[in-house]
Amino acid sequence: MDGESGRTNDLDEAIRRTASGPRSAESDGQRVEQHSLQDLVKADRYLASKQAVKSRGGGLRFRRMVHSGA
Repeated sequence: MDGESGRTNDLDEAIRRTASGPRSAESDGQRVEQHSLQDLVKADRYLASKQAVKSRGGGLRFRRMVHSGA
């Protein structure tokens, strides 16, 4: 597993945890806040676009179109 897919898997897991848990929690005078779900989705999109640029074709799909001749 390369570094990019490892980060993507970690980010996917972070999004799942954030979506299922509370935004902030307080216990014994200590307060914990998580990144907003919107920020995590933006980060996921950024990493996906970065991965697409690295791939063959730069994130574009090239296909040959053949007309029917009609």
